[in-house]
Amino acid sequence: MKACFFMIVCSCNALSHHDIEIAIHNGASRPAEIYSARKCTAKCGNCVPGIICLLRSAIQKAQSEQTH
Repeated sequence: MKACFFMIVCSCNALSHHDIEIAIHNGASRPAEIYSARKCTAKCGNCVPGIICLLRSAIQKAQSEQTH
């Protein structure tokens, strides 16, 4: 049996990196759009830098895939 692990990025909303990746895949390009996709809002804001990092990474990956 294969174990699945999810990194919790936002503990206030139990938002995982997987949730963020799905939202990005579905077109989210800002933290507010990621929260909206999960029907939640930022609470304390400590997760926003991590979300922005994941967004940048996804954008860079998409751009590099388009050039290859």
